[in-house]
Amino acid sequence: MEGSTDVRERDLDRLLTFVDAIVAIAITLLVLPLVELASDLGERTVREVVVEHQGQFWSFLLSFAVIARLWWAQHEVVRPLLGMPPRLYGALMTWAVTIVFLPFPTALVAEAPDDVLTKLLYLGTITAAMATMVLVHLLVGRHPETTGGADLRGVRRSGAGVTVVNVGLLLVALALTLLVPALSYAPLLLLVVDRPVARLLDLDRPRRA
Repeated sequence: MEGSTDVRERDLDRLLTFVDAIVAIAITLLVLPLVELASDLGERTVREVVVEHQGQFWSFLLSFAVIARLWWAQHEVVRPLLGMPPRLYGALMTWAVTIVFLPFPTALVAEAPDDVLTKLLYLGTITAAMATMVLVHLLVGRHPETTGGADLRGVRRSGAGVTVVNVGLLLVALALTLLVPALSYAPLLLLVVDRPVARLLDLDRPRRA
């Protein structure tokens, strides 16, 4: 019995290490187009290149912040785990797909930021990633034995509530960017008020059983 527990713990460690590596690679891919700019300076000055391609720099910074935020959301969910809940692998791999795909719409944001499909792909991918975290919250919440018996139900409810609010805010941001094109991607700033909104809706308050 003890041996099977050790195997589950090793499997979980390998899975989370693999997911972290995927995130690291995805973030690295974001900077590759900027590296190519440096190799194609020609007779232009650095300032000219930066000004000419400022859209790429902004999309890089935006997507770096987004991936970092998505990773942290994932980290907060899986941090208390000592074993692997059923179906966690599939949920995390689904989440990883959205992270791996994100550099593609990021490149589109730099080249065609006002295109409707660009906005759908970019914000839709981020929304799908956050929605998958809601599923992970549910999986972890249904199997308290995977956290060593710790009573984390209140903490899980609070985290799940904030994640649900993030999904809602992302959908609002998507609607605003499509309905009011002049706002561009500024509606993404709505994510900074996720916890105040969750508290307002009474979704950020840990409850005791």
